[in-house]
Formats: sequence, C-alpha cells, structure tokens
Amino acid sequence: MLSHRLKPGDTIGIIAPAGPVDKHKLEKSFAFFENMGLRIKLGAHIYDQYGYLAGKDTNRLADFHQMVADRSVKAIIFAKGGYGTGRFVDKIDMELIQRNPKIIWGYSDITCLHTAIRQATGLVTFHGPMPVSDIIKNEFDPVSAQLFKQLFDPTNLIYSESISPLTVYREGEATGKIVGGNLSLLVQTLGTPYEISTKDKLLLIEDIGEEPYRIDGMMNQLRLAGKLKDAAGIVIGDFAEAEPERPPSLRLEDIWKHYIRNYKKPVIAGFRIGHCFPHFSIPLGVKATLSTRTKTLQLTPGVQ
Repeated sequence: MLSHRLKPGDTIGIIAPAGPVDKHKLEKSFAFFENMGLRIKLGAHIYDQYGYLAGKDTNRLADFHQMVADRSVKAIIFAKGGYGTGRFVDKIDMELIQRNPKIIWGYSDITCLHTAIRQATGLVTFHGPMPVSDIIKNEFDPVSAQLFKQLFDPTNLIYSESISPLTVYREGEATGKIVGGNLSLLVQTLGTPYEISTKDKLLLIEDIGEEPYRIDGMMNQLRLAGKLKDAAGIVIGDFAEAEPERPPSLRLEDIWKHYIRNYKKPVIAGFRIGHCFPHFSIPLGVKATLSTRTKTLQLTPGVQ
C-alpha cells in the first residue's frame, strides 16, 4: 500500500517516539521543510522528557495516533531515534493506520515501527534521515537532501557506485520487497509477534556504535532464526562507529564472509544507508532488485 505524494502547502507532523528532543535543535530543522513548501505541526508531547525517553509511553503513543488520525497531516516525520519506540509497538492501532495511510519517515529505533506497521497493514514506509539526528548537522549533504524529493514525485531509485564504492560478497541477482533497517532493532523483534519476515525479501541491515563481536552475535541470531537463509539477498548498509574498543578483533569483512560463506544469493556491502552521510533514503516494502552484475540496488517508488 502506497501513500499519496506530498504537494507544496501540505502539512507534516513531527513527533518524538523514542529519545528526548532538544527544542533549539528541532527548530533549526524547520527551515529545511519550509523551503520545500511544507507546513509543520508538532506533537503535543514533542518536548516531554522521562529519563531517556521523550515522555511517558502513553503520551508518545498518543502523539503518533493523533498524527495518523489528523487528515490535515500528510506525512509523519520522526524527530530522532534513540530508544523507546518498541515499548509501545504492541499498542499501535493498526486499523487506524489502514484507514489513514500516510508517509511515515525515520530510521534507527524507528525500525521496529517500520517492521510492525508494514507487516500488519502492508503500508510502505521510509527509511531516511531525521531532523535532529541528521538534518541540522553540518555534514548533511545535497544527496541526502535531494532524496526527500521522492516524497513529492514517484521516483525509481538507483543506488550505484556513483554514490559510494560497493563490495560484492556473493554474486547474483534477486528481486523482492526490501525490508529491514537497524540490525539491533531487527534482532529485538525475534520471538515476538513483530518478528521480521525475510522470506523471499531483500534484507537491509545497518547499525551504529556496535563493536564487531556484538555485530557477530546479532548476525548469528539472525542465522539461527533462519532470517538469513530465508532472504532473497542481503543489502549491507553503513555500520558507523564499529571499531573494537580493544584488540584482538575480527573485521566486519570477516563477519560478513563468515555468515554468507555458504550463501547462494547476492550480497553487497558499502551502501550509504544508515547513520552516515550521504544518507540514501529508501522506501521499505517496495519491489527492489539487487544485482552484482551491475552493482546496483534499484527500487520502485514509495508514493503514488
């Protein structure tokens, strides 16, 4: 299910479903959206704080439901990640989302929302940079900014080595819906009603601040759960701040090779998707093709 594209003059809703938001930092991001001709509506609890959370679970959930129900709001943009979205994922009114499908945009801790919403409703959502986490930073670049235009015009995206060097770990070509996101959040879904389905899908993984041994453990958990075997191919995004705190350590390349050593499907690493710049934003749940022959990831539009 695709959401309707944005038009100049539309209103976007900004809420904080995870970590607390600095008011000054969020307000710095407003110009970016206003320059695209968008109006901004903030969640009632956007600046709440409850420890490491942006307010109580009930209030963060209420902000989300309010934005979904508000017919004037055409897209929901999450202010930042952090931690906490999974605390209310089982309370989300999926029927409300089905009745009011709209653009949902974010990444990192938002991965659990992407997975739960897509698998319950079929709605395509967007893995992309967020106001406080990315847009206000000096490193926020033209490529990352340009990709927001896919929300205004249905766009066939092509990721090639014109954006970053890519490393082929297993040859092949596969087509399927692209799913996934933050590796640690994907692992947290295992054994729950929101466990990610990778059957015949392209699996995207990325993360930040995880040492190689931790990434190794999470990949092993996906392996034992059958998620790697089920996938049609693997898209390895950015793994930022993954340096080991002390030697000895395996390299990330060693970990990838270990977990796909008997894999018969395409695996490519080096995609600038995740906690990085440029941050190549993509729709999740659309048909995509991963090809090692052309070293590309091609995706169909996420809006209509």
